[in-house]
Amino acid sequence: MDDRYYVYLGLALVSLLVVLARRRRGPAAGHGLRFPPGPWQLPVIGSMHHLVGQLPHRAMRDLARRHGPVMLLRIGEVPTLVISSREAAREVMKTQDTSFASRPLSATVRVLTNNGRDIIFAPYGEHWRQLRKLAITELLSTRRVLSFRAIREEEVAAMLRACAAAAAESLPVEMRARLSALVADATVRAVMGDRCRDRDVFLRELDRSIGLSAGFNPADLWPSSRLVGQLSGAVRRAEECRDTVFGILDGIIKEHLQRMDSAGAGAGEAGEDLLDVLLKIHKDGSLQIPLDMDVLKAVIFDIFGAGSETSATTLEWAMAELIRNPKAMQRATAEVREAFGARGAVAEHVLSELRYLHLVIRETFRLHTPLPLLLPRQSQEPCRVLGYDVPAGTTVLVNVWALGRDGRYWPGDPEEFRPERFEAEASAVEFKGADFELLPFGAGRRMCPGMSFGLANVELALASLLFHFDWEAPGVSDPAEFDMTEAFGITARRKANLLLRPILRVPLPAGV
Repeated sequence: MDDRYYVYLGLALVSLLVVLARRRRGPAAGHGLRFPPGPWQLPVIGSMHHLVGQLPHRAMRDLARRHGPVMLLRIGEVPTLVISSREAAREVMKTQDTSFASRPLSATVRVLTNNGRDIIFAPYGEHWRQLRKLAITELLSTRRVLSFRAIREEEVAAMLRACAAAAAESLPVEMRARLSALVADATVRAVMGDRCRDRDVFLRELDRSIGLSAGFNPADLWPSSRLVGQLSGAVRRAEECRDTVFGILDGIIKEHLQRMDSAGAGAGEAGEDLLDVLLKIHKDGSLQIPLDMDVLKAVIFDIFGAGSETSATTLEWAMAELIRNPKAMQRATAEVREAFGARGAVAEHVLSELRYLHLVIRETFRLHTPLPLLLPRQSQEPCRVLGYDVPAGTTVLVNVWALGRDGRYWPGDPEEFRPERFEAEASAVEFKGADFELLPFGAGRRMCPGMSFGLANVELALASLLFHFDWEAPGVSDPAEFDMTEAFGITARRKANLLLRPILRVPLPAGV
């Protein structure tokens, strides 16, 4: 989203100040309660004027430096607790995880998820527990992710062929589009078993839904005002997006059901995709809460949204940082070529041997966590965080982008891309939810269940790109000046396209 967003936001706020007759007060002080500090607020818009002009995670980091790691904002009329320290994050995501295990449903998210009937945004309760268990044990388990290895290898091979063709003509490759296509096609095949005829429409609507989920639509910021809801087109656009995606899924589900009926009861798990798994569970009817078709489609939508967008964004930032840091690029490339030179191609089952490549990925997560504010949580009951009172119903944002760049946890220059830091002072810090200064997948009950699924796409693709090609940025004489500006959105993409020229160094094996 470009600067037009801020113009639109400013106009919307001015209009609201004129036409909005109803004001909603935030949590009242007094009664012996100690509320978190925060910046001064204005009527109607609350703290929003402190965020205009910067990306939200950056503005919130700067505000937290003045007001503290537990900070209360009012974004529109929504009371919002912003967490910006390791200790506070541990309180919210571990010590009091149950109290903060639910998610708020904004107006647009409510539409996109059929009132929170998916996994990601489902309110904390039996429905969510059942879907979470289903995701961990059936859909995104290590065994299931391994079963899709051939799909990943085929899709990476297709990407390598496209890069080799560009290299033969000395042409640059627009890496965002190429990486997004790679991850999307691998995800489509894992979920649906084959490429989707309406893939481009599906992915376009998925991209729209991610933008609508960011929470900065007027209908989301002033949920109590019917007038704002009527004036805002976000809810209508969310309905159009949902109906288009679910319509495409209806056709795909019908084809799967016909194929399953033709195959009969003797069909095994060989070649089984995630939609097959869900349809079997749906037909079996053994779950405590039945898995109806609306829930099934919402779960599929979740897997695409969480699996494809974050993996492609991570790959794009990793390549950009390696271009910007030639020494890291040289070391990572040398490691991959030494490990797989005799084979002539990268083999997924031995990727664990690439120690430095995994440090590159970890450092990319630290500096460019795909969801800089994670997904919002909501306090289910009154509680206290580091001595401050948090009312029930408060939206909670954990600024993991700020945690990853906090000098208290990352000695030296925390803004510097330096994978070697994990070989020394921070070597024990991992990103799997136990270390609260590095939380790309979150932690606790609402931690992302698709971590293994996403990592598998990132590791194989990145290793293969470095093994076969050298890379350069056309027109960039000084790598330190390479543009690393972020774009606005629920995910922190690069703002500019990533245009790189591949130079083939290790020929593709026959048949690739």
